[in-house]
Amino acid sequence: MDVRLEREALNGYLDDVFPQIRGRVRAIDVAPGVVRAEYLAAEGDLRPGGTVSGPAMFMLADCAFYMVVLSALGREALAVTTNCSINFLRKPAPGRLEAEARILKLGKTLCVGDVLIRSAGVAGPVAQASLTYSIPPRRSDMG
Repeated sequence: MDVRLEREALNGYLDDVFPQIRGRVRAIDVAPGVVRAEYLAAEGDLRPGGTVSGPAMFMLADCAFYMVVLSALGREALAVTTNCSINFLRKPAPGRLEAEARILKLGKTLCVGDVLIRSAGVAGPVAQASLTYSIPPRRSDMG
């Protein structure tokens, strides 16, 4: 599997097509079939007890997987989540979270993979997600 969007190109493309995450979720490393992304959980992402909320971790998992799909496909903004299952494993510390998204299978219409989320100062992953994305037909495939 080739890398079609390197880190800087991927971050720039996301800034253009997905401005809602600008400055919040960034790719920090891109390799074939793998993207590491970071997210700085802000005050609004915390739930009672001072832990990062489930919705914030879900957003990170989904965004990180979107990044790895884009890194493999290239500029394909309309790839969308069709399924996501997330397991919350440990209490994350407030602050920086890091996600590693991996493609397990890339087909013509679906991409399947997983994401591990880690939190600084916490031993082991804090969450694990399994995701499936739908890949729209390429214009050249439509006749």
